[in-house]
Amino acid sequence: MAPHDDNQPLDADARAHSAQVSTFARVGLLMYGFLIVYASLYPFANWQDIGLPMWGFLLMPLPHYWTGFDVVTNVIGYMPFGALIVFALYPAVRGAGAAAIAIAGGMLLSGSLEAVQTFLPNRVSSNLDFITNASGSVAGSLAGLLLTRTFLEQSRLVRLRRNWFVPEAGRGLIVLGLWPLAQIYPQGYLFGHGQLLPILSEWLSDWSETDIDLAALLAPGLGLDVQDYWLAEILITGFGMCGALLTMSCLLRKQAPTALLVTALALAALVAKALANAVLFTPANALAWLTPGAKGGLVIGALMMSGLAYAPAVAQRRLAVACLLVGLAIINLVPANPYFVATLQAWTQGKFLNFNGAAHFLSVCWPVFALWFLLHPMHRRRTSATHR
Repeated sequence: MAPHDDNQPLDADARAHSAQVSTFARVGLLMYGFLIVYASLYPFANWQDIGLPMWGFLLMPLPHYWTGFDVVTNVIGYMPFGALIVFALYPAVRGAGAAAIAIAGGMLLSGSLEAVQTFLPNRVSSNLDFITNASGSVAGSLAGLLLTRTFLEQSRLVRLRRNWFVPEAGRGLIVLGLWPLAQIYPQGYLFGHGQLLPILSEWLSDWSETDIDLAALLAPGLGLDVQDYWLAEILITGFGMCGALLTMSCLLRKQAPTALLVTALALAALVAKALANAVLFTPANALAWLTPGAKGGLVIGALMMSGLAYAPAVAQRRLAVACLLVGLAIINLVPANPYFVATLQAWTQGKFLNFNGAAHFLSVCWPVFALWFLLHPMHRRRTSATHR
């Protein structure tokens, strides 16, 4: 079989197949489902049976106290889920059948999560939440039907996707689309995602009823002063930025506007960070994250990208893996920044609990998603095919 040249347009059969099957939608549906589950059950603590039937909330009177914010967020939260089900079912199931499955899927997921919340004292199972989530699934499924042609069939957007990105980019585009959203949750260091050891330490401490600090066990005696925290932030920011942008670069064809797309992704992440700070804290703190260390990391990351943006895709992918792994190691071994801990004292999650739960999930797991994509076997298959 002759190798496919990524710089040439796809043939007719390949175009027909890519228009019918959307890996982007299927992977997106899986990840968005995980986000809903995490946000609905966050913070996963103090599980207990309080004697109420799991499905009893369905027959209870509608709650007397509710806010417009809760209703709107519940509807909006399930709209993408309904639309992604319609996209994921295409072309096997279309039209009213796809919408019916999407609505039923949204109702099943919402009902199951409300039932499980019965065992979480800090959450309240509510039939109003179930109704609004189901309404979001209905609206999302209808939007999915209306947007099928735009996203899955012949359209300018689909043509740009084929002309700018390699065929295997579907999963990667989902991962990259989540990167700006991962900036929403407050972090001690800019682009400092993947802080797994503190979570594992807390779980082990609760389980063993003994204080356990895995970072201290792996790097004993690692005490940092102000200069050390500044250097750590430069490295974490630079490697995190370079890892994400190299992931974008290795998906692009030669004729794609690489500089424009990479810069747009970086700006989207920074804008999301600023807006999140303004909403979660105060507008005056919108740029509080732009510390000297963060500025140095942005400069280092930009310099690294200027030399690597047009390197071979295989080299970019491997360097992206290296950057993400180095960033993960540093962020997990460096002690918590005391200045950031003090800043968090002013943060009250309040009615943003569900939203912040999903944002926390993204902040912790985004490097794992990126490494999963970068190390996926499809890259090895593609590399071996091009060398036949």
